[in-house]
This record gives sequence, C-alpha cells and structure tokens, in this order.
Amino acid sequence: MFAENVYIERRKCLSSQVGSGIILFLGNEESPMNYPDNQYPFRQDSSFLYFFGLAFPSLAAVIDVDEGREIVFGDDVTVDDIIWMGPQPALSERCAEIGIDQSAALEKLQGVLKKAVQQNRQIHFLPQYRPENLLKIEQLLGIHPTAVQKNVSETLIKAVVAQRSIKSTEEIGEIEAALDVSYETQTTAMRMAKPGMYERQIAGAMEGIVLSRGCRLSFPTIFSVHGETLHNHYHGNIMKDGDIAVNDSGVETAMGYASDITRTIPVGGKFSQKQREIYSTVLDAQTEAIEAVKPGVEFRDVHRLAGEVLVSGLKELGLVQGDPAEAVQAGVHTLFFQCGLGHMMGLDVHDMEGLGEDYVGYTDTIKRNPEFGWRSLRLGKALEPGFVITVEPGLYFIPELIDRWKTEKKCGEFINYDAVEKYRDFGGVRLEDDVLVTKSGNRVLGKPIPRTIGQVEEASSA
Repeated sequence: MFAENVYIERRKCLSSQVGSGIILFLGNEESPMNYPDNQYPFRQDSSFLYFFGLAFPSLAAVIDVDEGREIVFGDDVTVDDIIWMGPQPALSERCAEIGIDQSAALEKLQGVLKKAVQQNRQIHFLPQYRPENLLKIEQLLGIHPTAVQKNVSETLIKAVVAQRSIKSTEEIGEIEAALDVSYETQTTAMRMAKPGMYERQIAGAMEGIVLSRGCRLSFPTIFSVHGETLHNHYHGNIMKDGDIAVNDSGVETAMGYASDITRTIPVGGKFSQKQREIYSTVLDAQTEAIEAVKPGVEFRDVHRLAGEVLVSGLKELGLVQGDPAEAVQAGVHTLFFQCGLGHMMGLDVHDMEGLGEDYVGYTDTIKRNPEFGWRSLRLGKALEPGFVITVEPGLYFIPELIDRWKTEKKCGEFINYDAVEKYRDFGGVRLEDDVLVTKSGNRVLGKPIPRTIGQVEEASSA
C-alpha cells in the first residue's frame, strides 16, 4: 500500500467533489474457476483499491459525505479460516493503515444503508461488472439487477474519473516498476522467437518472468504470428522462418498498476524487405504521434495524425493513392488500422473502462465518432498533465475485411486493391509504448525497449 495520507487525501478529495450523500463502494469476492474452493487469483476492484488500498475479498465501504464518516465493512477471520489461510491482521488494524478508525461486521452494512434510504438520502455507487455485486445492490438497496446500471451515480463516476486520471508520482513509480518487468519479458521474447518453436513457449516464458518478480499479467498475453487478429490469445502456432510475431503483453504490480507494451518481432532475427517497409511505416506513425502528445492536444487529433502517416507510408508502397489527409477523412486508413491509437492506463490496463469509456475518454462536447475505425478509439479528449496513455499504431491486413471492401469497391478512388492483394497474407505490425503527459510535453515511461528495426533485429539475433 501507499502511505496512509495518500488514501486519506484521495477520499477527502472525492467527498469534496461529490458534495453530499453517501458513497458506497463494493469490493470484489473470490471467483471460482469450476467449483467453490478452486478460485482464480483474487483481484480487488480498482476504485476500491484506489480509495481504500485493501486488496482482499468480501469488503465494502461507505463514505458519509454529510457526516464526515468513513466505515469499512468486513469480517475478521475465524479459527477455521486460519487453518487454511494462516493468521490474518484484524480488519481494524488494516483500516488504521489507510487512515480509517471505524470498521464494522459486513452484516451491519444493510442497516446503515436502510436507514439512509428511509431518510431519503442519496446513495452514490459506481457501475458494477461482477454479477455477485449486482445481486448485492439488489439486497442492499432494493434495485433489481437489470436496473442497477441505470441507477449509478454520474456525479460519482465523473468525480472518480477526474481523480484517477491524474497519476501521482507514487503511481508513476508503480507503472515504471511494471515496465521494468515488461522490458525483461519483451527482450526475452525477442531472443527466444526462433523457427520451430511454439508461440506458447514464448508466452509461457514471459509469464514465468512476471510471476517470479512478484507480479501478474495485466491482461492475457497476445503473442501471435497472426498479428492481423487484434486480440489474438491463441498460442498454438509453430513459428517459421520469415514469420513476424506481435507481442502485446503487460505486467501488473502487486499494488495493481499496469504496463502495456507491444513489439513486433522477426522470427529468426531478420525482417524481410516487405516487413521492413511496413514496420518502418508503423514506426514513423508512432514516433510522430508520441511527439504530438502534449497538454491541450485532443487525442483524436493525434489518432488522425497517425492515420495520415500510415496512409502516407502505404502510398509510397503503392497500396493507396491521393492526398493522405483526404484519404483519412474518407476512412481509407480503417482498412489497415481498425482500432484506436491508445487508451488511458493505470490501475486498469484500459484504465477505468468499467466506469464507462465515454466518461473516461470523452466529454460533453468531445463525442465518440461512431464510424468504423473511429468508434474503437477509447480516448479522444484533450490531454492533461498526469495522464498516462498508450500510443499504439498498427497496420493489419485482414483477408476477410479486404475481400468485403474490394467487393463493395469501398474507397476505390484511393485504394489499389491489386497491390493490397499482395499483402493479404502479411499479418500485422503493432508498436506500443506507455507515455506520461507532462506539463511541457511527454515522457515515454520505462527503460527503452528495442524499437527500431536495427535494435529489434540485434535483440532478436542475440
């Protein structure tokens, strides 16, 4: 955990922003894989972790804004629990570490909330993503599970998003600790990616490094020679000489902070000429996009810039024609770049996505573009100092998408489909780094991971 005053100040700021009423936080429960005693590794709700720092199950907390009271609800372990878990600190001891002097048994929570409902007081709660917490809301507040999301507090959502979006020095330190491990996993993958190996051997080696450093994966690893599938979690392919593998992987520290890094690796150590050309185009797009990151710049404009650089590179290769800016305006880039340029990152690898992407990445005036290739952009609003974002352009040649566009003659005035056909089995290239928005510009976080063609080939040939 961070120091006690960090959590005290976070809760004080939240209360000030919400203004009145009761704020209810539900922690997470253990989640069984296939029977009750065989559980997935526990992961606390990120907002609960942010404001209370307690990373164990079966907790709830209330902040009474009007009365200035904070209570954590939970149960101390029994002797039967100790047999399986060993001795555990009392809940009151744990609460003292985060500056809360009042704790109570979990069964007391319903009475507190029932009294508040009777007094017609507003009870603020966040969107819920765990089914068991939907049922808890029904039990505690009488709201049917199908109606819970309609009754969440927009005031609380906006307050939490505003606060969690700006990363403190301590949080940056945690993210960079995760990136230290990502450096190890990425460079290990570069050294290991040889013809004849299964993808799962690389993915397994990376996860072993992560676990040995006291961390866990921040999301299931994407390591695939079929990088054209954006979220490809299958690891059963045998790598061949001439393949390229997209390695999109991340680390989560013991305190819950994430890294998210992508490199594209030549299997056997050398890119082909065609691969070098596509890789160079993606690298140019990432370099220019990162340079454009600064306070006040709308990230949707950085996304557009990346699209124009990608189209310019494809034009040099004869795949597209015409003015790159006009081509992007027509949506040409979305045949090759279907996803968003990046997202917020912190306690969640897609930070606060569970609270609603439009609250996190957009505003009342900067709205999400519903068009294909734009609607997947998770972050469009103006950047602020303290944001940590990913910058991850890519080029993806998806045969089924190429066939559909070609049949429809979509953007035919810009796209040379005969030239594109020569790349239908190319796969994909993605490059991703984690970037802090500073007062004057930006800083790429973490120890530099091989990124240029020369650096990647040297690391892959080691």
